[in-house]
Amino acid sequence: MDFMSDRDVLKYMKEGYVVLDGLLTSHECDELRQRMSEIVEDMDVPEHCRTTFSTDHDEQLKTQGNADYFITSGDKIRFFFEKGAFDDKGEFIIPKQRSLNKVGHALHAYEPLYKKVTHSAKVQGIAKKLGLVNPVILQSMYIFKQPGIGGEVTPHQDATFLYTEPLGRVMGMWIALEDTTLTNGCLWFIPGSQNSGISRRMVRTPEGTFPLTDFTGKEMEYDDEKFIPVPIKKGGVVLIHGEVVHRSAENKSEDSRHVYTFHVMESQDTQWSPDNWLQPTEELPFPPLYTK
Repeated sequence: MDFMSDRDVLKYMKEGYVVLDGLLTSHECDELRQRMSEIVEDMDVPEHCRTTFSTDHDEQLKTQGNADYFITSGDKIRFFFEKGAFDDKGEFIIPKQRSLNKVGHALHAYEPLYKKVTHSAKVQGIAKKLGLVNPVILQSMYIFKQPGIGGEVTPHQDATFLYTEPLGRVMGMWIALEDTTLTNGCLWFIPGSQNSGISRRMVRTPEGTFPLTDFTGKEMEYDDEKFIPVPIKKGGVVLIHGEVVHRSAENKSEDSRHVYTFHVMESQDTQWSPDNWLQPTEELPFPPLYTK
C-alpha cells in the first residue's frame, strides 16, 4: 500500500498542503535529534558571529542577506543563531544547545542519517505518487524553535526564496521530530492560497554590491482569520506547496519544536532562477531524489 493515498494527493492539490502521519518512527526522530545535538556540541562558532535570523523584512536584509556566510551555505552545514544568543562580545548568554535557530543547508548531502531520511523509500514514494519525474533536492534545514525564544515566522511563500519558471515546481517536506502544537509554534496555513502566484521575491543583487540580496515586490497583507493551525505528531510530515501561504507563531512553551525539513524541485522542464540566493555549486549540484 502507498504511504500517500489518492485522497492525500487531492487534498495537497486543493489546499496546498497535506499532513501524512508516521513518515518516521519515534526512534528515527530521536536519532536525528541526537545526531544534531552532537553536531552542535562540536560546532565552531562562526567568527562573524554571529548572524541572527528573522523573517521580518529589514531583519532579513540586515542579517541573512548581508552575510556572505548565509549566501554561501547552500553546499555546507552552517549555524544560524537566535537573536540574543550572544552578548556584545560574542559570548553565549544562553546554553549552546538552546542558542540556534537553524542549521542549513546541506544536511541532506553530508550527514548520513539525514541523507538516508531524505532519500527514504517513503519520501521517494511520495514524490512518485505526486507524479514527479526528475525531482532534485534543493536544500535542507534543521529548525529548532527553541523553548521561550523560538521566534515567530511571518506569513510567507517558499517560492519567494526558491523561485522557478514555471511556478509550482517546488515542494517542502517538513518533518516533526517532536509533536508540534498550538503552544510550541506549529505551522498555520491558508488553504488554497497556492493559486495566486507570488508577490515578493528575494533575489541576489548584482555582483559587487551590498547587501548581497534584496527583496523585489512586497508581501501581501493576509487575513489572519484565514489561517488554519496544523499541529503534527512526532514523526509526521507536512507537504508544503511552494506557493501556499504559511506562518508559525513564536514558541512560548517550555518545549522545543525540532523539525527536519527539505525542499525538492521537479527539474524536468523547469528553470531554476539564477537570481535565487541558493545556487547549485560544482561541489554540490542539486542531487536527484530518486536513487533507483
